[in-house]
Amino acid sequence: MSKRMKCFGIFLMIIIAFLIFRLAHIQLINTESFSSHHINLMKESVKQRTQEVFIDDGRGRFVDRNQTPLGSEDEPSLVLFPFLKNYQWPIEKLKKIVPIHEKDIQSLLEKTDHEPLILNKETGLDLTKDDIKAINELNIPGVFGVFKKTEQKDKIASHLIGITSENEKVWKKKYPDKESVSLKPKVGVLGLEEAFDEFLQPEEEVKLLYHVDGIGRPLFGVNVKYIADSNPFYPITVQTTIDKHLQMKGEKILAKHHVKEGGLVLLDIENSEVLAMVSKPDLNRNDADSYDNRMLKAIFPGSVFKTVIAAAAIDTNLVDLEQRFNCDRDVYGKFEKDEEKRAGMLSFTDSFARSCNYTFAAIGQELISKKSNIMEEYADKLGLLKMTGWKGSVFHYDPFKQLPREQKGVIWGDERDKKVAKAIAQTAIGQKNVKVTPLAVANMMATIARGGEKKEVKVVNKILYKNGTTMFAFKDHSLRGSTIASETASKLTKLLREVVENPEGTGQRFQDLPVHVAGKSGTAETGKENAKGEPLYHKWFAGFFPAEQPKYALVVVDMYNRSGSAATNDVFYEMVEAIYDAKEKRSMLQ
Repeated sequence: MSKRMKCFGIFLMIIIAFLIFRLAHIQLINTESFSSHHINLMKESVKQRTQEVFIDDGRGRFVDRNQTPLGSEDEPSLVLFPFLKNYQWPIEKLKKIVPIHEKDIQSLLEKTDHEPLILNKETGLDLTKDDIKAINELNIPGVFGVFKKTEQKDKIASHLIGITSENEKVWKKKYPDKESVSLKPKVGVLGLEEAFDEFLQPEEEVKLLYHVDGIGRPLFGVNVKYIADSNPFYPITVQTTIDKHLQMKGEKILAKHHVKEGGLVLLDIENSEVLAMVSKPDLNRNDADSYDNRMLKAIFPGSVFKTVIAAAAIDTNLVDLEQRFNCDRDVYGKFEKDEEKRAGMLSFTDSFARSCNYTFAAIGQELISKKSNIMEEYADKLGLLKMTGWKGSVFHYDPFKQLPREQKGVIWGDERDKKVAKAIAQTAIGQKNVKVTPLAVANMMATIARGGEKKEVKVVNKILYKNGTTMFAFKDHSLRGSTIASETASKLTKLLREVVENPEGTGQRFQDLPVHVAGKSGTAETGKENAKGEPLYHKWFAGFFPAEQPKYALVVVDMYNRSGSAATNDVFYEMVEAIYDAKEKRSMLQ
């Protein structure tokens, strides 16, 4: 019997020792990374005992070029804690500030359970900065006026701004030496949120906090703690180059014309700053296919690429503007069977205006025979091959890229194609393996408009401290590499204007706009078909305006659409019209 008791005692001691070890393992060793889910037990235990109202997650924010908030804004809000319904408090004082009836306040409080009540513009309560100050001067426990960081309903420039993801594992890998201020730290995964993630990381959250028991009652009376970041420098603000007014216009116009895939880029020509960038389809966190910013993706340009061939031909004195070509022939030099496609003998200028494939296929053949790499040379001179987004040294980042997901352009898929006549002809008209981004095409137009001066494209002007001072300013950068001569740029401008001004030009639709436009159309075969077996195209129009004193460069592309159904010209037309509308100009100056 005693032997059994000893065995049982030893077994019991082993069980107790195991339980003690397990308890120590949980409470002392693995408190911050418990189980395969890596749960932080200390944070979770605090979370169970507290009720919080997050005022600001501490992450940096974005504004447009005029300091107008993008993505989120600080919304004046009234916070009422649920324990107020169990106490007598001077509600009549609050009524003098807040335009809401006492019965309505009491009714709303009765409906709350454990979560504090938040009233602001979204709930129909429009408060001012002075209201917030007056509310807090009342010093009523459980009643606070705050500026709550709120996501804007009209999420404009969503592809450019990007998104974040709550992922503690990725966050720890990216910032191993940094301590998280949040239970679920955020990491930027797309757009500027990704590019500027380290600058945007929070130093401290701003929140109202009080301790509760198991059924949500205050543990220490009605004492609410206000936890705020007293750092005058953080969170930072990223000041973009976007003009919110023009960005909204672009998004509304594309939506109006039901552009499913494609978008537009609007640049300020003086310094190649992005004023608006819209990508379709709209960014949907639950649809990975919507993540790509189509304006940064290299796609077939079609006849827009003829601008490069024209530049090479002019710069090398291969043609003059009045030289004539037989445009009764197709891209391969054969007689065009389709009578509607025959254009007769056209000058080089008219060939560009009417987008004659034979002319540019023939010139492409001659250019290649003289210099095998001439197409890529001139594509690079016009800024189509390199990443055009701003890059450079920013503190310990070198190089830092404002648009890290931008794709490079490409001309040839196989060097052997340079000896194949059909491949050369297709390449010369922007097909075969030619792919460039809409952003690069917009910057090409800006380069021509500036007389050949190449610049990197900026989407961010400054990083600002919380107190408004500048943390870092992004200076204008030249785009590396040689460029076209100013005389060549001038002749290209004449060709681009002829596309619109010629009665039979492919851009004649834009003749009655309030300003003169210079530009080039493009229809690129994609090799894809719709459900009916109809071929799908990329339809482009790229240009700048006013043609005499260029200020804006604009590119519009409607991707994977039937040629006759594309909305490219309608979008381009209405975007230019919106910029120069008298009423819009007045609102922009206010």
